[in-house]
Amino acid sequence: MFKVAILAFQNIATFELACAIEIFALSRPEYKDWYHTDVVCFEKGALRATGGITISAESIQTLDGYHTLVIPCWNNNNNHVRLDLAEKVRAFSENGGRIISFCSGAFLLAQIGLLQNKRATTHWRYCEIFKQRFPLVNFVDDVLYTHDQTISCSAGSAAALDLGIDIVRQDFGHEIANQVARRLVISPHRHGGQAQYVETPITKNTGAFSDTLDWAIKHLNQPLCVDDLAKQACMSRRSFDRHFKSALGTSPKAWINQQRINLAKQLLEVEKLSIEQLAQKVGYDNGITLRFNFNKYVGVAPSQYQSQFRIDE
Repeated sequence: MFKVAILAFQNIATFELACAIEIFALSRPEYKDWYHTDVVCFEKGALRATGGITISAESIQTLDGYHTLVIPCWNNNNNHVRLDLAEKVRAFSENGGRIISFCSGAFLLAQIGLLQNKRATTHWRYCEIFKQRFPLVNFVDDVLYTHDQTISCSAGSAAALDLGIDIVRQDFGHEIANQVARRLVISPHRHGGQAQYVETPITKNTGAFSDTLDWAIKHLNQPLCVDDLAKQACMSRRSFDRHFKSALGTSPKAWINQQRINLAKQLLEVEKLSIEQLAQKVGYDNGITLRFNFNKYVGVAPSQYQSQFRIDE
């Protein structure tokens, strides 16, 4: 079981705290060995949160015994960190603990030196001030989240959920991560390298696309093309391309490839298949095309992914 601590403090952001609680603290008895999570603080008394909300958290003296620490946010204008808090978070990291920061939480990690020479990100509004204050951090612009060894950082607001789902995927596999995402009514996987901000409005015609996307996912093992999706949506190819990009922020072809790679990852976790067999099951003509797209969207070869994530019986 993963024992998780969510760090609370005065003036904590309610939304990011709620994201951490939703992912890691919500009871999910249907899953074996789900996270055991506490909301903790290093001070006594009630805490204030955004919107005038008052919360209480378990006051602790040490992070010993926890596997993961979640930092929902931090005051990016605060140049000072309490010494006892800094020492405890640093000690947790030095002892091998996993740290997850949401949104401005990266500022706390950078201030206490844990992000030096590491990849990190934060909300796009804070990028420039972050880079100016912490030049030794390998800051990554315009991504949803980053991983570097035992430290992960997300961009702002809803990107916290994307990182949270990716952590669930690492800990429990694709099937459970997809189920959790479905209950949150969010995409089961937005790749960490996806841009934070897409300057396109969400179309009102989501119902028609929803049916089309469901149909496409059920037929991924077939040689689908964008024309097939347009026909299923009863739209011309040109109109379909335009409205699809407006609604989902990506092209239909890229979306199909991403879904095929998602399916390939699921199969790699539970089945022993040759690269050609896997390509056939996810709708690619050959293993070369599968390898190319797998590396593009995942960053590693299918064989490497399987060696890391295969669930042995």
